Amino acid sequence: MKHYDAVIFDWDGTLMDSTHSIIESIQLASADLGLPVPPAMRASWIIGLSLETGLYKAVPELTAELMPRFLERYRHHFFQRDTSIKMFDGAVAMLDSLRERTVPISVATGKSRVGLDRVLKAVNLTHYFNTTRCADETQSKPDPQMLHEIMWELDLTPENVLMVGDTTHDIYMAHHAGMDSLAVTYGAHDVPTLEKSNPTHMVESVAEMQDWILCRLK
Repeated sequence: MKHYDAVIFDWDGTLMDSTHSIIESIQLASADLGLPVPPAMRASWIIGLSLETGLYKAVPELTAELMPRFLERYRHHFFQRDTSIKMFDGAVAMLDSLRERTVPISVATGKSRVGLDRVLKAVNLTHYFNTTRCADETQSKPDPQMLHEIMWELDLTPENVLMVGDTTHDIYMAHHAGMDSLAVTYGAHDVPTLEKSNPTHMVESVAEMQDWILCRLK
């Protein structure tokens, strides 16, 4: 059995139950601007990517001229739901277990730096992570740059690090960085979609994720 020195987590759909709020905010912003409302499956595909990069694929009719207005409406709807978004059940307890084992834990997310810092402060988890990387300060997933930066900062090597995420963007990013990946099936991408990206393993719940990770730590 392979063992790991450190774990890097995606945020939305992996640790925080925000998938539905993101999808609904994209759909409502589209309606506000009179654009065709994307189905949930297409809107969910962009989760994990930088917002602007993903929106052009989720809403093909969106233009560069409309983007600032779209982002304003998206944030309006998302922040209205912000107070109701919670961590997945068991996620904080799992992070506590990793901290007790003194395992370096980090976040690699498609959120903006402002957005991640805001939510980490809201849930009082800023101090849990050794470092974090966001899509607006490095390359967006599935480019591996944010993983390379995390490994460089924490003096890690890819063969000893596990990437955990709920989308194929996370899994392909891990592949490109040369590290193993754990896909969670309760987030944005469904099982058949995740299987196509060939993760190292897949789990169906936070509890299963915790058990799988804890028995593979050095």
